[in-house]
Amino acid sequence: MMKKYLLIGVSAFVLGAGSMAYVSQHAMAAATPHANTYRMLGLFGDVLDITERQYVTPVDDTKLIHAALDGMLSSLDPHSSYLDPEGFDDMRDQTRGEYGGLGLEVTTEDGVVKVISPMDDTPAAKAGLKPGDYITAVNGESVLGLSVNDAVKQMRGKPGETVSLTIAREKSDPFDVKLVREVIKPKSATAKLEGDYGVLRIASFNEKTTDEAQAAFAAIHAKNPKMKGLILDLRRNPGGLLDQAVGVSDLFLEGGEIVSQRGRDPRDVERYNARPGDITGGLPMVVLIDSGTASAAEIVAGALQDRKRAELVGLTSFGKGSVQTVIPLRGGMDGALKLTTARYYTPSGRSIQKTGIEPDLEVAATKEEAQAVANRAFGFSEASFKNALNADEGKIRKGAHTPAEAPPETFDGKKDFQLARAEDVLRYGSVAATPKLPKPTAHMAEILSKAKVAEVKAPTPK
Repeated sequence: MMKKYLLIGVSAFVLGAGSMAYVSQHAMAAATPHANTYRMLGLFGDVLDITERQYVTPVDDTKLIHAALDGMLSSLDPHSSYLDPEGFDDMRDQTRGEYGGLGLEVTTEDGVVKVISPMDDTPAAKAGLKPGDYITAVNGESVLGLSVNDAVKQMRGKPGETVSLTIAREKSDPFDVKLVREVIKPKSATAKLEGDYGVLRIASFNEKTTDEAQAAFAAIHAKNPKMKGLILDLRRNPGGLLDQAVGVSDLFLEGGEIVSQRGRDPRDVERYNARPGDITGGLPMVVLIDSGTASAAEIVAGALQDRKRAELVGLTSFGKGSVQTVIPLRGGMDGALKLTTARYYTPSGRSIQKTGIEPDLEVAATKEEAQAVANRAFGFSEASFKNALNADEGKIRKGAHTPAEAPPETFDGKKDFQLARAEDVLRYGSVAATPKLPKPTAHMAEILSKAKVAEVKAPTPK
């Protein structure tokens, strides 16, 4: 029996492989309502045959079919793909929490490899790569137009070897970064004490996350049994396994719904509920989120917000509200199909697809980040993908605006401003009771707005 793995991470390693069956369209047309499908399969066979015989150089049939499957599935949405046997093995290694590489979650946008998030304590994070960076070349060879998997293959290799990435970053000239490959064994959950408060950092959701989170909290609680509150840091968390998002949410809830998923059929609803038992004993909680908080991380943030268990501080999350089912083919011998099969909904019934989860207190980490939010509505979010699954119920993501707060001139730039504001919320007891800071000024947003008005009024050149 096929085993299905539920995945809701943002990165999609689009691989592609499979077999092609040729069907006589004439024999099937009269006997099946899918006559046009069979006719198109015949067309595919004709195109493949002509290409094999007439292309200027010899072609590889397997690569052509891989590319066709890649195009078919990726046209559905950014997260559906075909995994060949090698890609399926890579995915399983990643979700087990141990694999070789640089520690990057990536996707593709308009034929360019885009960084979703560097993982904590990996070569990519230590090198200073940031969400939203574009990787244009690996070891001097362009990766423009390559599938994610082909690009990732160039980045992976033997631990200890050096790999050079060419990075394109907004407001910067392209630059090269040299990294040394490692066997990536990222701890998905770590914790530390900040005065009277605990900070539990969850960087991703793999098969070990719930156990690691519970152990990390237990360690800091043992050091300070009288801690007064907990900050759950989900910033730059690209997501991962659905069952681990449920497991982490369950650590802090005494019961009730965590998340539901709904497929094509309105009756196809699956609900996930918490069991009794809160590992914190009811400590006040704040959750930190930003535009890199995606999918599984959004499930946790949405559940704790809807259930009034925690208030959220930071920026609106990424907005990936879909669930992918990984379906092995012939037990994985022919790879697997990663297909978007459902949307997920928070306990209050919210679908956050494209729209994201808005924080209770909007706080930019830096002035530059505040400016980026003011200038671009969807600069780094699910809504930026042209073929993203539509938002549910006609909702749209909040447009460009000035965030409520950003670091003031007097703030120590070496400290984490969002974390400091989360501590303030715990100290004052709620977002409502926390004294607010003046809104930052977004000069560039005003200039761009005026420029657009001028452009509209300007006469059309002849």
